[in-house]
Amino acid sequence: MEKINLRRKLFTAIAVLGACLLTAQQRGELIEQEIVGHIYKPKKAKPTASFIKDLTVAKGFKIAVYAENLGKPRMMALNSKGQVYVTRRGGDIVRLTDSDNDGRSDRSDVVLTKKGVHGIEIKNDTVYIVAVNDVYRSEVDNTGGIGDLETIAEGLPDGGQHANRTLAMGPDGMLYVSIGSTCNACDETSEESATIIKLDPRTKSRTIYAKGLRNTIGFDWQPGTGSLYGMDHGIDWLGDNDQQEELNELTEGNDYGWPYIYADGKYNRADEPKDMDWSEYAQGTTEPKMLFTAHSAPLDMIFYRGKMFPKDFGSRALVTFRGSWNRNPPSGYKLIYIDFKDGEPTGSGDLVSGFLSEDGKSQYGRLVGLLELKDGSILMSDDENGIIYRISYEGSVSGTK
Repeated sequence: MEKINLRRKLFTAIAVLGACLLTAQQRGELIEQEIVGHIYKPKKAKPTASFIKDLTVAKGFKIAVYAENLGKPRMMALNSKGQVYVTRRGGDIVRLTDSDNDGRSDRSDVVLTKKGVHGIEIKNDTVYIVAVNDVYRSEVDNTGGIGDLETIAEGLPDGGQHANRTLAMGPDGMLYVSIGSTCNACDETSEESATIIKLDPRTKSRTIYAKGLRNTIGFDWQPGTGSLYGMDHGIDWLGDNDQQEELNELTEGNDYGWPYIYADGKYNRADEPKDMDWSEYAQGTTEPKMLFTAHSAPLDMIFYRGKMFPKDFGSRALVTFRGSWNRNPPSGYKLIYIDFKDGEPTGSGDLVSGFLSEDGKSQYGRLVGLLELKDGSILMSDDENGIIYRISYEGSVSGTK
């Protein structure tokens, strides 16, 4: 583990490992703040069959391997036949088939090779995918293959630090595309960076839906209310306990503060808004609905819509925490649920944990994508070990946890 004292001087853009000075000048007053950060990367360990059996799952739930030896699986989508499509780092999409419906894939086929492909959505057997700069669509044919790609958006900003785009089709028939920031915290050169954009797949026109979002990879619409929620990644190097990860209710036209305002109205002193101070900028931003442990790295988020899980999961969201690399002690490395009541988030709990060793020195999985299957079970990808897990429920449907 390497310990870093980060003290950055605002107007001279010092960014070094070691000791330096963080200052910010507001209304003529010099403000000094010491920030201590860590580089702490738990060692990768292989999840054996006995290890998986001993993972901690909520009462009545079961986790098992759905597919393995997949390289680096990331995001997933489902076609009308129940086949699973998985994007992989390296630039391709693999189709998984469970032909005997035993809860485990028995066949995999590469159906598309495309550099930078990451986000995927399938609606009515039309597949939508997003790479760094472009959004495409195609038809899924009767064999499960993907045909020629049609470009429906191009010229998205370059990726920089956050090149992994995601997309989903909303209840309004529009495509929503998450475009992460190019940096940890900075003034972006493109107005589409650090946003979610709304794309009309018919006219191919697009607008910025929400901004001030550092990297909202996972987002979904709440059943019943139709409200859009997303999990945003916090700024690095603000310390072990800042910036906390954010659950935001995403409303069209709103600014969620990045890079100047974070969490419940805190000021990022290293980046000053133009022509105003932090307090003035904060008045025009929207605060998160809920905060989670800093550096947990939320990846995917979906609301549960199936019938297999207990009844109260019908009002819950599921979130993968991929896990920290810059916090002591480490955080994340688990699947959580978020409780909602009357449309508002009220609390959270662990659904699957144990991928991080008790001493925090080893990790057995970095979790990424989520997908609900037709039977109501959930798939979860691990891009460190090339595994996709299936989470099912075997208890009473009237149970809770």
